[in-house]
Amino acid sequence: MKIKMKRSELQTDNDIWNAVLSVYGKYDFPTNDEKMDGFFILFNYYCEMESGGHECLFNWFSKDIEKMGIQLYLNRLMKMLQKVDAHEYAELERNHLEELWTLFLAVENSGNNELNSENVVAEFYNLLEKADGEYRILGDKLSDRLSSYATDIYTEIIEIME
Repeated sequence: MKIKMKRSELQTDNDIWNAVLSVYGKYDFPTNDEKMDGFFILFNYYCEMESGGHECLFNWFSKDIEKMGIQLYLNRLMKMLQKVDAHEYAELERNHLEELWTLFLAVENSGNNELNSENVVAEFYNLLEKADGEYRILGDKLSDRLSSYATDIYTEIIEIME
C-alpha cells in the first residue's frame, strides 16, 4: 500500500526528495513492492557507504544480505546503480563486493582460530580500504543521481492526493 501525500506538499524537487525519504523510512525491507525494494537497496547502500563504507553497509544490512544471498543482493544493487546511470559504482561493486562479503563473514566467524584470524582480518581491511577509497574518489555523483531517480519514480511509490 502506497503512502498518501498531498500534491501541495510536492512542489519542488527538494520536496519530492524529502517525501521519498520519508516514505523510505516508513517501510521495512523487503517491502513486497519491487520499485520500493529497489530504491530501498540503492538508498541503503548510499547511506551506509556515506556514513562508514562497506563495513558499515555489512554491519547494518548483513541480515538482509544473508537472507537474499550475496549474489542476488549484488545483482539487485548493480541493476539499481545502472538504472540511475551510476555505472562506475556498479563496476566498483562488481569488482569488490562479493570478496569483501566473504572476508567480512570470515572475520565475523574467525574468533576460534587466532592465527588464521589475523590474516583474514588484515586481508579484509586491506581490501576494505581499497574499495572504500575507490568509492570516495567518485565524489558526490551518486547523491545527485539518486535524487534525480527519486523525482522520476515518486508517483510510483507515493499516492498523490489533491
